[in-house]
Amino acid sequence: MRTILLAHVKRVVIKIGSGVISNASGLDLDRIATICEDVYKLRQRGYEVILVSSAAVAAGKADLGIVGKPQTIPLKQAAAAIGQSRLMRAYKDSLRQYDLKAGQILLTRDDLANRRRYLNARNTLMTLLEYGIVPIINENDSVVIDEIRFGDNDNLSAMTTNLVEAQLLVILSDVDGLYDSDPRKNPEARLVSEVERLTPEIEAMAGREDTDLGTGGMTTKLKAAKRATLLGAGTAIINGRTPHNLLYLFDGHELGTYFLPARDPMAARKHWIAFTKKPKGKLILDHGAQAAVTERGKSLLPAGIHKLEGSFERGDAVRICDLDGQEFAKGVTNYNSAELVRILGKKTKEIEGILGYQYGDEVVHRDNMVINT
Repeated sequence: MRTILLAHVKRVVIKIGSGVISNASGLDLDRIATICEDVYKLRQRGYEVILVSSAAVAAGKADLGIVGKPQTIPLKQAAAAIGQSRLMRAYKDSLRQYDLKAGQILLTRDDLANRRRYLNARNTLMTLLEYGIVPIINENDSVVIDEIRFGDNDNLSAMTTNLVEAQLLVILSDVDGLYDSDPRKNPEARLVSEVERLTPEIEAMAGREDTDLGTGGMTTKLKAAKRATLLGAGTAIINGRTPHNLLYLFDGHELGTYFLPARDPMAARKHWIAFTKKPKGKLILDHGAQAAVTERGKSLLPAGIHKLEGSFERGDAVRICDLDGQEFAKGVTNYNSAELVRILGKKTKEIEGILGYQYGDEVVHRDNMVINT
């Protein structure tokens, strides 16, 4: 069955967690070597492979005398600055045995939230793939701040899947997949082999977890799976500590948890708006405008905006909310907050008379809007 599900895959993003390739003393070089061997064999089979790898902090924290997880952002940044070069060296040395070369890409959320920089990042990745280079992506932890963090590399891997339009996201974890309850507490817990749709009941199975080596637990992996599957990419969570599990997955073995891609996938630009571009403010709509947007697929006009919150510029993403302030959509605005204050509640024919210019009738065009699922 897995062979059929993966038959269409040509480009794959592989996320490698800190718990897979590091331990209390630093990087696990043998495990990195095994993964690189699998990458080589996948390349031999004709797959394009992009790696999203954690473990820079784990690789560098020992030099700072840190045991466990760094407790402050500056300590984490310093550990990442030390460890990132070691991480890349480990990959380069392992890939070199197979005449493969690696290309490092360090990103922050700002790099993907800005459409021009997003496309630049995409062009770089596509060029690396064209020239047979293995791209290795990580969050730029040495400079990142909370406002521009991805939060975890599970999230980054889902955004990367959208960025390169991959057909599959594989998350290598230190667990076998998603269980219906916590296997550490319940010996009767069962592995969920396949998920057709991520329902609240499925999401509740994740519980909460964290480790000394990484920032993500099963909850973040399910969020990543949801984002990737909405794009139309399947997602597999498998145990990356088991040697050659990556190859076993592509051989069609039933291992881990596989999340089926959405039957009606979201367009790449709308996916970018929904999950990558960070909202800067809120638009509060009246009931009529909410119904027009959600039920009739209309664009958002100024007449339907009750009030706004926050400060934002033209081209920024905004949350679109009901009168109770509950978000039901996101979109890219054609007007900044100062302009909107002057035209909200007004008819479209009044815009030019009030502002002296007009960018269009719509505050948010329906092509630049995503209704929450």
